[in-house]
Amino acid sequence: LAGERPGELVRRLDVLLRLHTDEALVPELEKALRHGLPKVGPGPLLSALGALRTRTEDRTGTRRVFFPRGDVTRALSVPERRPALPAGPVSEVVALLEGELLRRFAAGRPYELSVLDAGLTDLTVPFTERTAAKVLVTVGRGSVQALPEGSVLRLFLHWTEPRDNRTDLDLSVAFFDAEWTFTGLCDYTNLVHGPDAAIHSGDLTSAPAPRGATEYVDLALERLARRGDTYAVPLVFSYNNVPFEELPDAFAGFMALPADGPRDATYDPRTVRQRFDLAGDSKVCLPMIVDLARRRALWTDTHLPSAGGFQSIGSHGGGELAAVAGDLWQQFTSGGRATLWDLAVLRAAALSPEVAVVSREPEPAVLRYRRRAAESEAAFAVRVASHKDAEERLAHTDPDSAAAGLAAGRRVFLATVHGDVRPPGASGTSYRLFPGAGDASPTLTRVTAGDLLAELG
Repeated sequence: LAGERPGELVRRLDVLLRLHTDEALVPELEKALRHGLPKVGPGPLLSALGALRTRTEDRTGTRRVFFPRGDVTRALSVPERRPALPAGPVSEVVALLEGELLRRFAAGRPYELSVLDAGLTDLTVPFTERTAAKVLVTVGRGSVQALPEGSVLRLFLHWTEPRDNRTDLDLSVAFFDAEWTFTGLCDYTNLVHGPDAAIHSGDLTSAPAPRGATEYVDLALERLARRGDTYAVPLVFSYNNVPFEELPDAFAGFMALPADGPRDATYDPRTVRQRFDLAGDSKVCLPMIVDLARRRALWTDTHLPSAGGFQSIGSHGGGELAAVAGDLWQQFTSGGRATLWDLAVLRAAALSPEVAVVSREPEPAVLRYRRRAAESEAAFAVRVASHKDAEERLAHTDPDSAAAGLAAGRRVFLATVHGDVRPPGASGTSYRLFPGAGDASPTLTRVTAGDLLAELG
């Protein structure tokens, strides 16, 4: 019956696999999938692929997070009560899903070589995110970005209030240790956290046009880490309960500052790493979680319910905020979402006989893979994704330049985090998250993550 509605079939795969706990995939389910998958949209396919891969792990006692539909994204978490699924049926379903994605990508024009950045593993595929904030750098909810170089991370908030409607927004940061125990805050009630580990610029309570108002919080990353602060959770509150959607202009973001540089309101816009709009019928935004120890930021883009018209970390409570942030961190770092790495590997395996993987850990190198005789596209994709069993490993202090040399003069598919690979004389397609020297190439067609998804339509 479910096979007659393929989209519903894919969305209910977890339930169906729980109903049949055999070590082999039920023949009726396999038949329905083979018949229905060609009719399923790319969003449900990739969503099911990401979710099922982690379902063989016993996660009883952890939390599940849902994102109900609405004009802004809100999170709802419940205890994980589902038993782990048997590995056999899950691996068979995952193979069918990946096979369908490979089949669709194979319809494109082939390349001589694909160059893939292993850093794409940290970036989730930005699909089914109708409520996502407009951002400077488009990343999917649940993506992890390395913090910009510099000793100080500056968080900023700017807004302009409507005429005759005073609006007070507040930029606040809560801090937690590795066990999500509340360790302090930096906001309008506490302008300095620790011995100058976090410093607030001061509370502004109105933002008349045309200049508006701007608040900053400067985070000294090493000082915070030394004092035991592991996570920083920035929040933007509408103190007097004016929804973000009523503001003519409201945005926030982060940038890097040198340790010995000026701490006034002047800054170089080129140092801004991320900027996002505040919008929708919301008064509390949790845009990201900063991992201070590993210098990375998890993009959450989630809104919280307001609390009785008084907006502050104190009104939400350190324990309540720790539960929300901890659940989001666990959900997004569990590997349960398809990534741009998944997408790039499948596309490369479907269209290229050779793939070069730019790897920076544990040491910089380029891994060269060539599709072997009688090796299927699916088997080739598995081998590339594993970072193992490569035909050749080229250690290099600058793997981007090494990859550019391999791609010179060839038709290539480039998929990188930073657009620094610029192969001379190469043609083809290039995806990158952050701009770089490769953007100047006149013979490479630059595409977005949305463009890659559209190929699966």
